[in-house]
Amino acid sequence: MVERKGAVTLRGNPMTLVGPELKAGEKAPDFKLVGNDMKPVTLADTAGKVRIIASVPSLDTPVCDAETRRFNEEAGHLPGVEILTVSVDLPMAQSRWCGAAGVKSVRTLSDYRDRAFGTAYGVLIQEILLDARAVFVLDKDNTVRYVEYVKEVAEHPNYTAALEAAKKLASS
Repeated sequence: MVERKGAVTLRGNPMTLVGPELKAGEKAPDFKLVGNDMKPVTLADTAGKVRIIASVPSLDTPVCDAETRRFNEEAGHLPGVEILTVSVDLPMAQSRWCGAAGVKSVRTLSDYRDRAFGTAYGVLIQEILLDARAVFVLDKDNTVRYVEYVKEVAEHPNYTAALEAAKKLASS
């Protein structure tokens, strides 16, 4: 398995990401995540539409909370785009968080079982076994069209770039 030492930092401390660094133009790796209903969700289950996949360490942290709320607000302006937020939080915790935050337009999915999404998308932080902050935009055919691995995990992603990439794909 590929290890990328120092690929990201957490509060300035270098961390190791496990898995490949995905690039625009590559086919998106398959995944098997767990939905809030405890049912499996795969890449194929989300196919046929443009997707923004936001990987976050935990919804119960300030930046992840703000990021997911922001994408939830933006979802209404993105017809034809599905927004998925992936974390290793348990599905019950994700469901509780969504209810408390009023998040209804973002689908939260859990990577808690085997962290297979984290390793396939190159976001698993080896030292703490949480997924790093990253944003992937996939087209309808599961090709990665935009990628951002946020260098400092405690920082926000470039919302404008991700949203513009998704809008452009949805309108074509």
